[in-house]
Amino acid sequence: MRIVFAGTPEVALPTLEALHASDHELVAVLTRPDAPTGRGRRISRSPVAAWADEHGIEVLTPAKPREPEFLDRLRELDVDLVPVVAYGALVPPAALDIPRLGWINLHFSLLPAWRGAAPVQHAILAGDEMTGACVFQLEQGLDTGPVYGSLTEPIGARDTAGDLLERLADAGARLTVEVVDGLAAGLLEGRPQSEDGVSHASKITVEDARVRWNEPAFAVDRRIRAVTPAPGAWTEFDGARLRLGPVAVDPDGPDLEPGRVAIGKRSVHVGTATDPVRLDQVQPAGKKRMDAAAWGRGHQTAEARFE
Repeated sequence: MRIVFAGTPEVALPTLEALHASDHELVAVLTRPDAPTGRGRRISRSPVAAWADEHGIEVLTPAKPREPEFLDRLRELDVDLVPVVAYGALVPPAALDIPRLGWINLHFSLLPAWRGAAPVQHAILAGDEMTGACVFQLEQGLDTGPVYGSLTEPIGARDTAGDLLERLADAGARLTVEVVDGLAAGLLEGRPQSEDGVSHASKITVEDARVRWNEPAFAVDRRIRAVTPAPGAWTEFDGARLRLGPVAVDPDGPDLEPGRVAIGKRSVHVGTATDPVRLDQVQPAGKKRMDAAAWGRGHQTAEARFE
């Protein structure tokens, strides 16, 4: 089949590479326009665009996929199918109707659970023990289309969103190729999603990533892992933001009020609504990530507190 791949961030690359290596013809990629990134806000290509540039594949970067010029080019490419992984823009009916078999989307949850922008983060935040990925038919509803295939993946007790997303991206790439193969052979029929068990995964904001020390230790742990590596967990210390890496719940640690910091020779503990947590890595504003104990040695005080 002739396919155009739609995706933008690095998590889309495993599927893009798998489709490029398959028996199908990758005629172009669709991705978000070049945008400022990093501290210097330099204009950069998306990871998908950069990959396509290296492989000599046409790159389509409309500001919005309803633009007439993009729709005309999609028709000219005579596309059978558009597989999508984290493209980052709503696809209008005018575009959905152009490929012979429409658009299919790899989504990192077991639909209808966690429809929306941040399924992996919300699964960890909610304490789910199992998640997965689905390939479904893209339609106007938010992640509501019939499902062609799925896989499951356990969520480990120490998994961050980055860890889990990496595994799902690799497994999802294989699943997507299987679905594309099945659709090409006319062997697959979409399964309508259940009306039960629907949950929504809104975009994670920087404020969502602020640690709430008055929550139980298990909730503090989940929140930090759910927003690692992005946007990154943080707290406020001495009037400045301090970024935090994953923590360990320590039932044998010191008895501390929520937010109170105990700095020892080899460890830093913070109080929560239940057990304290032990910090591993921290990153002060404008500095590199460092071991929490090393940071603590520079902040010895009886009144240390995170807000």
